[in-house]
Amino acid sequence: MRVVMFGFQTWGHRTLQALLASEHEVVLVVTHPKGEGVYEKVWSDSVEDLARENGVEVVVRERPEDQELFDALKAAEPDVIVACNWRTWIPPQVFALPKHGTLNVHDSLLPKYAGFSPLIWALLNDEKEVGVTAHMMDDTLDAGDIVLQRSVPVGPRDTTAVLFEKTLELFGPITVDGLAEIASGRTDFQKQDRSQASFFHKRAEEDLRIDFTWTAEELDRLVRAQCAPYPSAFCFHRGQRLEIIEADVSGEVYGGTPGRIFYREGDGVTIVAGTEARRGKSKALLVKKVRTADGTELKAHEYFKHMGGYLTSRP
Repeated sequence: MRVVMFGFQTWGHRTLQALLASEHEVVLVVTHPKGEGVYEKVWSDSVEDLARENGVEVVVRERPEDQELFDALKAAEPDVIVACNWRTWIPPQVFALPKHGTLNVHDSLLPKYAGFSPLIWALLNDEKEVGVTAHMMDDTLDAGDIVLQRSVPVGPRDTTAVLFEKTLELFGPITVDGLAEIASGRTDFQKQDRSQASFFHKRAEEDLRIDFTWTAEELDRLVRAQCAPYPSAFCFHRGQRLEIIEADVSGEVYGGTPGRIFYREGDGVTIVAGTEARRGKSKALLVKKVRTADGTELKAHEYFKHMGGYLTSRP
């Protein structure tokens, strides 16, 4: 089939690689301009560069809503559009243009975690599996009929970076296999159960802020979710920003006031956490490594010279 691809960053790059290696003909690629946002600099393999290296025409757009682009799409005469990590709304006149419609590839197990940063949100919510969904695009974002869906387990100490690598391996195969289903003439794809749907916003600075009234288990997942190369979770110590870059859950229960720098346990320092901490019913966040405001990384025992005092959410 003749394929037009809308894609961006490493997800789009890996998907385009698979399309170029497949039996299908990629006739046009549409991608976003390079962004300056923090999350746009993460996993930033260039779809534009890969397309040009392979002699494929490229159109760069923030939004696919102008007549010039629509004319280029019609001239390309695609049988199908593939969209992967496209960050803005695709209007119906575009996604319905090809006779086989548009196949969108999204990094969650839809209908859950539609929208942005699904792996981070899924890890925060202690999901036991994550995955990738190939679905037909319709008027509602990430809500179309499911063509294929594949999952991988979330390990007990997985980070978002680990989950990214696990799910990235699914993108190329699910795209090519999804196109095979479409090319076969199938149209009886699985309807999404909208009662199970959830839609998440982009991650921002406020989403990284540590709140020690969260349980230690929740804070541990936040630190793992915001692992490198993503921006780290942070709090404040003596008025200075302090990033927590490695942590775990304490082995023992530590009671008191959330945020209290309490006790050395193994290779970490325990920070009292959870609304039930004052009742002596919560484990602590076991901080193992931090990054100071000047970028210095230190083991917890090196940074916390003395016990006592508090880590806070704001200066």
